[in-house]
Amino acid sequence: MLELALKGSKKYYGWMTLLLAGIGGGFIFYLWQFNFGLGITGMSRDVSWGFYIAQFTFLVGVAASAVMVVLPYYLHNYKAFGRITILGEFLAVASVTMCILFIFVDLGQPMRVVNVILYPTPNSVLFWDMIVLNGYLFLNIIVGWKVLEAERNGIAPPAWVKPLIYLSIPWAVSIHTVTAFLYCGLPGRGFWLTAILAPRFLASAFAAGPAFLILLCLLIRKLTKFDPGREQIQSLAKIVTYGIIVNVFFFLCEVFVVFYSQIPEHMDHMKYLFFGLHGHGVLVPWMWTSIGLMLLAIVLLINPVTRQNESVLAVACLSVFAGTWIDKGLGMISGGFVPSPLHHVNEYVPTIPEIIITLGVYATGFLILTSRLWMVAGSEVMASPCHRSWPAQKLFPSP
Repeated sequence: MLELALKGSKKYYGWMTLLLAGIGGGFIFYLWQFNFGLGITGMSRDVSWGFYIAQFTFLVGVAASAVMVVLPYYLHNYKAFGRITILGEFLAVASVTMCILFIFVDLGQPMRVVNVILYPTPNSVLFWDMIVLNGYLFLNIIVGWKVLEAERNGIAPPAWVKPLIYLSIPWAVSIHTVTAFLYCGLPGRGFWLTAILAPRFLASAFAAGPAFLILLCLLIRKLTKFDPGREQIQSLAKIVTYGIIVNVFFFLCEVFVVFYSQIPEHMDHMKYLFFGLHGHGVLVPWMWTSIGLMLLAIVLLINPVTRQNESVLAVACLSVFAGTWIDKGLGMISGGFVPSPLHHVNEYVPTIPEIIITLGVYATGFLILTSRLWMVAGSEVMASPCHRSWPAQKLFPSP
């Protein structure tokens, strides 16, 4: 089935060439970082986690969001998600791969990654984050590949795949929960020191991930013969609606607690992000843009008329994805470090080499995602007009 990824149109080859060029550019700048050190980035003594870890945090949520199509299909026998579940699993594979690469480039020296394995420290949250990320990656690779292969051959997947599917559901929740624990387990950082951080991470994940999946479905339907179906897209849109509303509600809860309690070290972070602090406010326009995009998305999604219009739905999904990316990919990390525990404001701005390396990692993820989605779209079974859904009975027939 790998041969399907090597056959395509001129546009497909052009897109893959562009991604390979992006990977090459990112790798060249990574070699510079490898030889010179993390000094080429915008990170400092006060801001030790920057653009790399911000992207890691956001993409963990995109990966975890695959559970929003896996759970209804496999546990609740919602057959409409049959054709879209495999897309969610391959999106999770690409997202987790990018997460691991962002950790890799953030640590500076490759041996530091190996040290996590050679010298395991179970009392470290980072150790468990490594376990859940790699475990989730392998689960989605195995499940996605075996299910797609079985469908293409017209047979049921092996019986041993079913327990892995059920295991992947709580595992998806665990990867973003453990990631949240990396932050809220640090008592010196008031912005992250909240028990609601993990639920807030999951809410944004269940909004951004399905929103991106909807955009993928609309794009694939336009460029290939593969049609996920209007009902499936609308069902995902409802999930996005609930997810973004809960995400904004959790944010407003944080705002109430911070400003009603009037604790200075908690208020300073919020003031810096949304109003600026001591004359510094590089993220202020970004954060207000994030809030505006999420509110716009809620207005467009909560109204059935606009939600059912797929052109408007695409705009809403783009707003959700961009708004949550700014919130988690920019504000969440910098907002936790600025100001420092000593109330010093040392702003962080990613450098050009840092951005190019980041784009290289994204190009790697999109290369993996494009090749996998092209395999799905090129599969005779998946592209067949008469194949509207994957019956759960066919996947796992009762004995």
